[in-house]
Amino acid sequence: MTDLARRIDQGRGASPADLVLKGGRVFDLITGELVEMDVAICGDRIVGTFERYEGLREIDCTGRILVPGFIDTHLHIESSLVTPFEFDRCVTPRGVTTAICDPHEIANVCGLEGIRYFLDASAQTVMDIRVNLSSCVPSTHMETAGAELGAEDLAPLADHPRVIGLAEFMNFPGVLMKDPGCMAKLEAFAGRHIDGHAPLLRGRDLNAYVAAGIRTEHEATTAEEAREKLRKGLRVLIREGSVSKDMEALAEILTERTSPYLCLCTDDRNPLDIEEHGHLDYMIRTLIARGCPPLAVYRAASLSAAEAFGLKDRGLIAPGLRADIAVIDSLESCKASMVLSGGVIADEEAFAARGTTAPVARNSVRAPAVDASAFRHPGNIVETPVIGILPGKIITEHLTESIAPTEGDKRPDPARDLIRIAVVERHGRNGNIATGFVKGFGLKRGAIASTVCHDHHNIAAVGADYEDMALAVARLGEIEGGFVVVAEGEVLAELALPVAGLMSLEPFEEVRDRLIALRAAARTLGVTLEEPFLQLAFLALPVIPHLKITDRGMVDVDAFALI
Repeated sequence: MTDLARRIDQGRGASPADLVLKGGRVFDLITGELVEMDVAICGDRIVGTFERYEGLREIDCTGRILVPGFIDTHLHIESSLVTPFEFDRCVTPRGVTTAICDPHEIANVCGLEGIRYFLDASAQTVMDIRVNLSSCVPSTHMETAGAELGAEDLAPLADHPRVIGLAEFMNFPGVLMKDPGCMAKLEAFAGRHIDGHAPLLRGRDLNAYVAAGIRTEHEATTAEEAREKLRKGLRVLIREGSVSKDMEALAEILTERTSPYLCLCTDDRNPLDIEEHGHLDYMIRTLIARGCPPLAVYRAASLSAAEAFGLKDRGLIAPGLRADIAVIDSLESCKASMVLSGGVIADEEAFAARGTTAPVARNSVRAPAVDASAFRHPGNIVETPVIGILPGKIITEHLTESIAPTEGDKRPDPARDLIRIAVVERHGRNGNIATGFVKGFGLKRGAIASTVCHDHHNIAAVGADYEDMALAVARLGEIEGGFVVVAEGEVLAELALPVAGLMSLEPFEEVRDRLIALRAAARTLGVTLEEPFLQLAFLALPVIPHLKITDRGMVDVDAFALI
C-alpha cells in the first residue's frame, strides 16, 4: 500500500493510525479556540483532527496543549557556536521544528563548501533545516573574506530540495546603486523568495529595495520602522538574538490583525542564552507577558512563518500537513514536554539515530604573526572617530572623541572607556591589520579576541594592552579559532571553534559552560556587556549603521565608504 493510500485509510479511521495523541487540547490558529481532540498521525503527516481515533501507538496528552511546531524564520546556525547536529539537539526539544538558516558565516570562510555542508547536514537532523543561499559573500567590497560567491555560483543550487531562495540581501546600497553583482543575483532569483536586510532604510529608497523583489526583512528596530515596512509589503520578522534584541520595541505591532504578516526569528543566539532564557519559546512567553494576544504570537511562530516562506506543508495542526507539534503545559509558559518533528518524537533516541556529516574548513585561521606594535594607531589629528556601542543593538553610534597622540600613537584610554579595536585578516589573503577605537565595553585591562567576526570572520580584538592583544591573536591561531580572554600575558579563558573558526565540535553543554567561564573572565577585565563576544563580532559588519571597522579600516556605513 502506498503512503498516500495509508494516509487516506488512517484519516478515515478504516485502519489504526500509526500514532495518536489523545486527550490534549489543540490550539486552533484559525479560530483561536482550544479544542479537546485526538490528533492522528501517519508517518510524517497529520491525517486526523477534531475526531476520535485509535492508533497502533497512543500517547495520553490529557491536561496539555498541542500547538504547531515553531519556525525560526532567519538565523545563522554557526552563531550558536555548535554544529547543526548539536543545534538540533539543543533547540528542537524546545518546540522549534523548522529552522530557515543562512549559512553565510561559514560561506564567508570557505565558500560553497560551507553551504554544501549545511545542505548535507540538514538531511540528517531531526528538525527540518531549510537553507537560504548566502547572497552577500562578502557583504561588501570594504572587507576581505575567505571566499567570494557570485550569481553563477549560487544559481546551480537554487533547485536543491532544501533551498528556499536567496538569503538576506545585506548590501542594500548595492541594490539601490544597481551594482552589477547585486543585479545579477537579484535577476537569477527573480520570482523566488529573497530575504531582506535593510536597517533604517525608509521612504523612496525602501520602495526601490522592495521593488527589487525583496519579500521579508528582520532589521526593524522600532515599531515605526516596522510599520512602514509592513505597509510596503514586507513580511517583518521580529528578532530576539543574543545581541540584537528588538522584541520589546516591536511587541506593540503584533496583534491578531497584523499577525499574518509577522514572524519570529533569532538571527544569532548562543547556547548559554538558550539555556538561561530559551529560543523561540522564550520569545513566545515574553511577548504574551507583554500583552500580545496568544493567537497572534503563536500564528507568528508557525502559520504566518510558513506562509511567508512558502512552506505550505506546515504551520497548522491539520490533516495533510507535517506532523510538527509541540506539546506544552500552557500557552503562557510555552514549556514543551514533548515535540514531534515530521512525526518523530524529538528525544535522545531520535538524536542518537541520526546520520552524520563530516565537518569542513578545519585549520582555517591563517593570520599573520603579530607583535604589540601591530596595534598602534598612528595619527596627528586629535579629533578621532570612535565606534559607540548601543547595548542590545548591532547598530552603533558614530562618535567623535579628542584623543591626543603620544609618540605617534593614539593610545587606549580605559578611564574614558576608549579602548583599542583591531581587525586582523585571517584567511591568508593579504595580512591586513586595521585599528581604531570603540566605546562601550568598559574594559580596563587585558584583551579579548574572536574569529567570529561578521561577516568576513577575520580576527576582531579589543584591548587596553597591546601585548595582551598580540597574545590573544596568536592563541586563536593555535586553537583553530574561537574566543579568548587574556590579561597580563596569561590566557584566562577560551573556547575553541575549529570548524571554520565558527563552530565547536563539542556538545552544546560544553560550549555553554565555556561561555560562562568566558563571560566571567571578561568581567574581571571590567567588561560590562552581557554578551561581549557577539557584540564584538558585529562591530566589523559594514552594512549596519553607523560606524564599523574591517581589515581595510574604519567604515562610515552611512556614506558607505572607508574613512
